[in-house]
Amino acid sequence: MKHIEEVLEWAENVILDKTGEPLTPIEEVILKGVWQRQTYPQIAETLNCSPSHVKKEAAKLWDKLRDELGEDLKKYNFRSKIEKKHRISQSSQAGHCLQVDVDTVNQFDTINIGDQFIQTIKDDRDSSSSNSPATQNHSPIIDLTDAPELTDFYNRTTELSTLKDWILQNQTRLITIYGFSEIGKSLLTRQLIEQIHNQFDYIIWRSLSNVPKLSVLKTRLKEFFAQSQPNPLPTVLDYFRSSRCLVILDDLQTIFQSGQLAGEYLTEYKEYGKLFKQIARNHHQSCVILLSWEKSRELATLEGENRPARTLHLKGLESGAEEILRERGLTDEEKWPELINLYQGHPTWLNIIASTIVELFDGKVSLFLGDSPQPDGGPIKIDSFDSPLVPPTPQTWGESAEIFLGDLEPILESQLERLSELEQQVISCFRENEAIALSQQPVNCELSQSELWSAMQSLVRRGLVEKISEGGRGMFLLNPIWQQYIK
Repeated sequence: MKHIEEVLEWAENVILDKTGEPLTPIEEVILKGVWQRQTYPQIAETLNCSPSHVKKEAAKLWDKLRDELGEDLKKYNFRSKIEKKHRISQSSQAGHCLQVDVDTVNQFDTINIGDQFIQTIKDDRDSSSSNSPATQNHSPIIDLTDAPELTDFYNRTTELSTLKDWILQNQTRLITIYGFSEIGKSLLTRQLIEQIHNQFDYIIWRSLSNVPKLSVLKTRLKEFFAQSQPNPLPTVLDYFRSSRCLVILDDLQTIFQSGQLAGEYLTEYKEYGKLFKQIARNHHQSCVILLSWEKSRELATLEGENRPARTLHLKGLESGAEEILRERGLTDEEKWPELINLYQGHPTWLNIIASTIVELFDGKVSLFLGDSPQPDGGPIKIDSFDSPLVPPTPQTWGESAEIFLGDLEPILESQLERLSELEQQVISCFRENEAIALSQQPVNCELSQSELWSAMQSLVRRGLVEKISEGGRGMFLLNPIWQQYIK
């Protein structure tokens, strides 16, 4: 089945047999959108509804089709499963088994090998002498097995534009995207792939959450690249030179040491740092994106405006945070800027706090931010902010008497437990709502200047401390959310 009309007819028959009812109009639009590799937010625009509504309707649709396509059916593998099912059916009718080789792969839009989602299109061997699929207007071969599903995506226009410039204009070879847990690094990268996938020959996403040895990762990458090439190449860098590859390595912090300064590799994983340096320093046409809670120490020497390595510190939402509160049904819209600034535009934090507001205050933000005295664990009391709907900044931090954390605490704890003893000592030097200047030794701080500077640099690389400017000099302010948690 290569045409959407055939897919719709097949789905209609399956659902009729299962439920006795035809495809609904929204199911038909979802199928068309997914077949065209649209995201749920893009499909939502067509339907003039929210992405969350599309996601719910899609979940019902996949449930109806799982008997035919498998229990692991998702948006990302729907098309590959349809193609695979169609090819197996054709092969069965022809009286022989399905065999997959390079020629077979090149005849189909998608294929699924070993539960890997791979895309390609018909081979046109006479159109160009180049071996690069991208130079022949081919779709890339893609494996997003370890990638999260692209669900609700909040506006990150500025960050997307920056990343696209780095990759497509500046030919940046190594990019680190770091930021707090669940702030949206993976979703940003998934959206990036949607916009630039046709610029690459291969795209593969691998999570390091199971802490694979470097030799294992290299083997998996080479196996992926070699699937469509007649002669395997000896190293990953060889593939990076011969083709345009995009590799995403998620959860980089799992190969860093806990209890040490930020970005220090585990002893048996230091070879990763050497590989990243090779990727940045050696000439090739590919790009590796690293996603992490903290910034690697070794990569700092590779960065610069005209260098092949860049770092993006992902912070809270500049816009789009209001949509989170709107979808959760919160009221008192004039109070939303205060709530967004207080929780720094962090989408996960805002979702969690929004649930608390619905649960305890029937969605009334003004009660959560009320001035009336409350028992412990009740609403917070904060002063008003000067500028509505602005990105969270240190200038708007720390103006509250108390910040309610509630269900945020487990998320915060997972990052704080990674701190070194030196960093913990520096954190204890911060007075509430006061910034520290490195030119002056903080009160009650018994660390040497070198120890203070090293710890402060590490805290900045974790995003726990923000550098601000006061009176023309650099100052450092402890993130108030973590300050409240520690207090």
